[in-house]
Amino acid sequence: MSTNKLVLIDGNSIAYRAFFALPLLNNDKGVYTNAVYGFTTMLLRILENENPTHVLVAFDAGKTTFRHKTYSEYKGGRQKTPPELSEQFPLLRELLDAFHIPYYQLENYEADDIIGTLAKQGEKDKWDIRVFSGDKDLLQLVSDQVEVHVTRKGISEVDTYTPSFLLEKMEITPEQVIHMKALMGDNSDNIPGVPGVGQKTAVKLLKDFKTVEGVYDHLDEVSGKKLKEKLEIHKEDAFMSKELATINTSTPVKIDLKDTAYSGYKEKDVINIFKELGFNSLMNRIDGEVAPEEEKQSELPELTYKIVRSLEDVSFAAEEAIIAEIIEENYHSAPIQGFGLVNEDRNIFIPTDVALASDTFKQWAEDGSFKKIVHDSKQTKVSLLNHGIDMEGIEFDLMLASYLLNPSETQFDIPSIGQRLGMGIVSMDEEVYGKGAKKHVPEEDKLAEHIVRKTHLIFELRNKAEEKLKENEQWSLFKELEMPLALILGEMEHQGVLVNEDRLKQMGEELKERLEEIEKEVHELAGETFNLNSPKQLGPILFEKLGLPVIKKTKTGYSTSADILEQLQDKHEIIPKLLMYRQLGKLQSTYIEGLLKVIDKDTKKIHTRFNQALAQTGRLSSIEPNLQNIPIRLEEGKKIRQAFVPSKEGWILFAADYSQIELRVLAHIAKDDKLMEAFREGMDIHTRTAMDVFHVEADEITDNMRRQAKAVNFGIVYGISDYGLSQSLGITRKEAKKFIDAYLDSFPGVRDYMETIVQEAKQTGYVKTLMNRRRYLPDITSRNFNLRSFAERTAMNTPIQGSAADIIKMAMINLHHRLEEEGLEAKMLLQVHDELILEAPESELETLKKIVPEVMEKAVELDVPLQVDYAFGKTWYDAK
Repeated sequence: MSTNKLVLIDGNSIAYRAFFALPLLNNDKGVYTNAVYGFTTMLLRILENENPTHVLVAFDAGKTTFRHKTYSEYKGGRQKTPPELSEQFPLLRELLDAFHIPYYQLENYEADDIIGTLAKQGEKDKWDIRVFSGDKDLLQLVSDQVEVHVTRKGISEVDTYTPSFLLEKMEITPEQVIHMKALMGDNSDNIPGVPGVGQKTAVKLLKDFKTVEGVYDHLDEVSGKKLKEKLEIHKEDAFMSKELATINTSTPVKIDLKDTAYSGYKEKDVINIFKELGFNSLMNRIDGEVAPEEEKQSELPELTYKIVRSLEDVSFAAEEAIIAEIIEENYHSAPIQGFGLVNEDRNIFIPTDVALASDTFKQWAEDGSFKKIVHDSKQTKVSLLNHGIDMEGIEFDLMLASYLLNPSETQFDIPSIGQRLGMGIVSMDEEVYGKGAKKHVPEEDKLAEHIVRKTHLIFELRNKAEEKLKENEQWSLFKELEMPLALILGEMEHQGVLVNEDRLKQMGEELKERLEEIEKEVHELAGETFNLNSPKQLGPILFEKLGLPVIKKTKTGYSTSADILEQLQDKHEIIPKLLMYRQLGKLQSTYIEGLLKVIDKDTKKIHTRFNQALAQTGRLSSIEPNLQNIPIRLEEGKKIRQAFVPSKEGWILFAADYSQIELRVLAHIAKDDKLMEAFREGMDIHTRTAMDVFHVEADEITDNMRRQAKAVNFGIVYGISDYGLSQSLGITRKEAKKFIDAYLDSFPGVRDYMETIVQEAKQTGYVKTLMNRRRYLPDITSRNFNLRSFAERTAMNTPIQGSAADIIKMAMINLHHRLEEEGLEAKMLLQVHDELILEAPESELETLKKIVPEVMEKAVELDVPLQVDYAFGKTWYDAK
């Protein structure tokens, strides 16, 4: 066996398969990622299973190839590629770069031709070749050295074709694949073949006569008058089809086998791209074949610093940079490893025990007249509150400044910010602390030097970052919105929300009983007992015993995935019960058990962490736990909120949320008369849209019309395409396009806004919100259609989503101050989407009813009124 193994991947084919096999997924930036995700899962499996020495991904170069000269209608029947897929090809190339996997395309040729050419070269050199595609055309390459792996219905099931398997499966040899295509044609590529000749007939002819030439040389011997006539009439089509189906194995590629060498990937590069794409579930897959990192020798500048054992002789300047070093992600429970303190005249390190035991340190930290420069004000605030120190006077947050300057960045650690601003060299934390199982705290001298260096860099970077914010007219956004919000979020996180652990456990028991009931009902309907969680046991019950139609089979049996069961819902009463069983099972494992794990043992509360520097639109999100993801479609999911309760007896939870804030922002920005009028008159906006689009009166609107109008209203906000709308409404792309066009005709202000904002973005390179939050769009003028179209969609929706996020943030700041001004005990606990949750004594309820909507509705002045709805109760569930 050869020591060289070459893996050749048909990039377009696998991406297409993945896109249509998976639901439309997008990351937190709104970028569609389902095709890239599917491709990645397959790529990881290939690398793990094959352990190749050489890899190449081949792509089609364009719509026109040398085959179009032979037949202009080649691939003519194909639908236009959905923009949601087109936009993912640049991401796919970024992913391959991160994996250090070469890719190639060649003008005038298809990926098949590149793969064929390199496969033949490798075969000649006695290499082992593995080809991966969703296209059976490549089966003509199969040989003793070339295996072709073809996906079946999606990307998880693959058939491995060797000469013997091909003969067993299709009853032809690799050489005959071309001849079979010549006779039967190929609808997907619009290859005509001979009309009326299917695969069965083609195979029979080839068994008798070996080749197309053999068929025509012995036409008289072909049995069946009609078949003979068709072959005779379409002889030209048959030979042209053979030419079209033949892979060119001698294309003028400008790469050779040595250019496909693969020595593994760097873990760090892949982690970064996975973070950017939101592929958290794949993180545990990248500990296999990792190329060793080169030793990084940072030339660190000289720095004089001192380790301080007593604070009695330390004099504090009017402005200090400070780091409370934490090396774990969850700063709520992680220990502080030490403090860096830097001003114009000195650099010091204070061990944790020294600082926390010092009244001098506490007095300085809590004195707002001493200004502090930090890297992450929320983390700093929370970590010190955990030790009874309420830091005041935080003047500058480097991470938030860097995030506002360019929210598309993914790394906001101090060394990365320093590199972007062109100042200072500091070791990355991983170099000092290690990572994973090898993570450790080094000896004090090394620890102290690293922390002080980072603190010194914060001090140095402050002025440059401030200067850039002012240059961008973002100083007000930074000082009046993001900075005060960070400290409020810190207080909210530290405060936490009380969880009734017994109620959660009781819900767990109730779900367990419900699951057992459903299991019993399913067993009765099936007429036997079996494991509902085992596809191997469930498949035969459904498709053999109960005789339900088989939709998909896998290597191990019948597919019983959720999408398959959903297609069978009306075929048997057992199916809805199985679907409910799975949904309740997920509630039990992910949410009940998941929430129980994150309840703080001491406070009995959940202390979530709000991400303030993540989404490019400016929206907040939360982690550990993600409270924005608690499912509320099922009643059992909604009930999980019953476990969230006030922290004191006689208190209530009060929830207030904005009604259709993004559509109101759209009306304001677009200045569309009809939209503005509808909101000013307090009319239901989805009814108004349905009236205009369907040209009917309000009393003629059906539930389905309103549902479609709602989908378009919110779809417009997110830059939906005809493909996206067709998927969400279950209609054709043509119908969806007609719907979108009718909407834009009805609301010309929205159409004008979309056209204008794209033009502005092309001129400036960015779009901005009402409060000057920027999002840069470098691809808005790209020659690449896919990159450009995604940037245009982003240009349309970012000002709307971003402005809505800014409004909610401003409301939180104003409400925080108003609660203090009124001398109320009420406190904000959570922000979830467009909703704020507070807790307060019942005695303050009437005051909250008045001031909360008032403050939220007056957060900003728009051309349409903001509307806030509120509810309250003894639990979060009651407050909904």
